[in-house]
Amino acid sequence: MLPLPILDLKDFQEKFTTHFRPWQRSFQFWVRATDIYTGYKVFQLRVSIVKDVQKQEEMWERQHQLAADKIYAMCADLGGFFLKVAQIVGKPDLAPAAWVRRLVTLCDQAPATPFDAVQRVLEKEFGQSIWEMFESIDEYPLGSASIAQVHRARLKGDKSDVVVKVQHPGIQDLMMTDIHNLQAFALYMQKTDIKFDLYSVTKEMEKQIGYEFDFMREANAMEKLRRFLYENNKKTPVLVPRVVRDLVTRRVLVMEYIVGIPILNLGDEIAKRGINPSGKVAAAAKHFVSGIHSRKPFSWKCRKILKSLTLAYGQMILKNGFFHADPHPGNILICKGSEANYGQVKDLPNELRLGYANLVLAIADNDPVKASESYRELGIKTLANCKNEQEELFKLAQTMFDTKLPPGVTMLQPFSEDSSIKKVGVVAFPEELFSVLRTVHLLRGLSVGLGINYSCAEQWKPLAEEALYQAGRLKGNPFKLIELS
Repeated sequence: MLPLPILDLKDFQEKFTTHFRPWQRSFQFWVRATDIYTGYKVFQLRVSIVKDVQKQEEMWERQHQLAADKIYAMCADLGGFFLKVAQIVGKPDLAPAAWVRRLVTLCDQAPATPFDAVQRVLEKEFGQSIWEMFESIDEYPLGSASIAQVHRARLKGDKSDVVVKVQHPGIQDLMMTDIHNLQAFALYMQKTDIKFDLYSVTKEMEKQIGYEFDFMREANAMEKLRRFLYENNKKTPVLVPRVVRDLVTRRVLVMEYIVGIPILNLGDEIAKRGINPSGKVAAAAKHFVSGIHSRKPFSWKCRKILKSLTLAYGQMILKNGFFHADPHPGNILICKGSEANYGQVKDLPNELRLGYANLVLAIADNDPVKASESYRELGIKTLANCKNEQEELFKLAQTMFDTKLPPGVTMLQPFSEDSSIKKVGVVAFPEELFSVLRTVHLLRGLSVGLGINYSCAEQWKPLAEEALYQAGRLKGNPFKLIELS
């Protein structure tokens, strides 16, 4: 008679938790998402019977605050992919102010993995004790995001500090579960409320986030971007950290430590340095962080930050097609003389890069006919159900792919009844363009937070002309880059 197997209780608990955790997360997501969605639908009926405009606005503010608290709780409790959802949604040009105030703090506040688990990952990846590799390593992370967290450390025999990026154990399976739930929700929303191909957007998110779990790919991308920016500028507009090549695996990435202030902490840093809290610099910083539109003049430093980011992204997207594709405030540091950003990257196919260059020219030249042609070239399919179809298509192009806001407008509200998206249904949207769309919306969010209304299409026009000229699709000589005005 064979002996009965001995049940390891701890092993059983871990396997049980691993098996049922995705189901538990799915249940929590659907319960919470349904609650937020139905809350707004019921509220729309309530507010429709109120005639006083001021009272309607007060009611909307209370509803947005209630929903913001629920969205914040869902994203904070579930973590993982929902932190990325908070990064995308919580932008001052797109979401209600109440949402932005709550969600902006989630950009770099994922629950940290305990240091003993981090140590096990490092030792498993490199096959040696961490004390054989590092002179020192901080137990508490500099920051923890949805996929990984970073620790400051010093290598053996070195005098410079490095950053050690370590993937959260088991996070990939959980995030894929979250994305599939969001895809199902997106399908429902685009069939009922939002005339936009949300499903394609979530499919691109699934592909891009899948890449993020391979840090060797990220290291290669960082080196490629670093070379490109240094080769195309006398002084690079942004810094990309150097990679320590011998210390890169799929789950661990060691890179140069860059001294800087996280852009979300700019307001706190200004207060620490004793700068007048009611002055222009402090005001700009606070508006930048909170996303509240400022009508006061902003400092030259804030203008320089925006100009540097705009130039860097324009060069990467239009000249190279290979660009940093995770452009949220948690990925941006303010450094001496430059700004640093890094993370997920996107390799845009050449046809889409040139098609987007044509769209940039159409927007910059205020040409609705060329914009419509560019939509067709890019594969953006629309279903117009309004009288002024071409005019609305152009407004939609501006809403999606430019940073400039119409006069007197501080928030776009793209899903309101009189918006272009409601009038022009986007039935097909190329997945590859989502990262470009997200980049433009980051720049718009930053510009709104800084109190500057500018057009990235106008700033990128010379770059678009150069790209088309080099491809033989534009006659004449490309212009020099114009200054941000």
